[in-house]
Amino acid sequence: MAGGDPEACPAALRPQSIMLALLGDYVYGRGVYVSSGSYIEALGRVGVSGQATRSTLTRMVNRGLLRRHRQGRHMYFGLTPRCEAILADGRTRIWETGAVNTDSAGTWTLVSFSLPEAWQQARHDLRSRLAWAGFGMLHGGLWIAPSRADITAVLAELGLADHVTVFAAQPVHPTDPGPLIRDAYPLADLHGQYQTFLRRWDRPGPLPAMPDDLARHLLLTAEWLQIIRTDPRLPLSHLPPDWPAPRAQHVFRDTHARLGRPAADVAAGLLETIRAG
Repeated sequence: MAGGDPEACPAALRPQSIMLALLGDYVYGRGVYVSSGSYIEALGRVGVSGQATRSTLTRMVNRGLLRRHRQGRHMYFGLTPRCEAILADGRTRIWETGAVNTDSAGTWTLVSFSLPEAWQQARHDLRSRLAWAGFGMLHGGLWIAPSRADITAVLAELGLADHVTVFAAQPVHPTDPGPLIRDAYPLADLHGQYQTFLRRWDRPGPLPAMPDDLARHLLLTAEWLQIIRTDPRLPLSHLPPDWPAPRAQHVFRDTHARLGRPAADVAAGLLETIRAG
């Protein structure tokens, strides 16, 4: 993603990311089902094929994120409570938590675990949820977060409370938090994602050439969500002085606001909906 055409839709942006952006801005909280054709047309404006959109809808139904409703010859898809929780979390991360952490690191959280070799899926799920919660891997079974993090609900959901040990601690001399964080988190990759985002959206002249403002709005939101879902929100005091997250967050919020009304007008004319029963 570091090079190439800055206006092109990121190759790493999955159709489900675009779908979640659409659901979060135009379906969440409205109590409606949206026709499959509307999903296909909306995602098609961002370069997602009809086949890829249909496959994404099917996968999201199978994962308990969407539910189907047939009316006549048409199929509609609406949100499940699980999907609503994911979208609510995304909104919190965008508008409340944000990508910038100005707090000074105080108490850290350490998580230690050792799962049987046969528990590969459980290990994968735990690591994914820890990364989601802002932890970085120091060693295979030792994860750290430079903040107080409560993972009680995560462990209960995964059924792993008896197999995980959680500590609250602070680094002391001779441990330097800076190298510790660089070892535990992929800072170079995250820095590159923010820089790519800024190259696409923080530049003079028109925004990326796409069919309309709805397409730009979906691309903007999906790309931003993908970045902040992987950003552990480390304290700025432990990051390089030129860390790009503050500028990127300002650009996102400003651009999102400018595109909001025209994008909503396009969506209102495009999305065929029925009330959820």
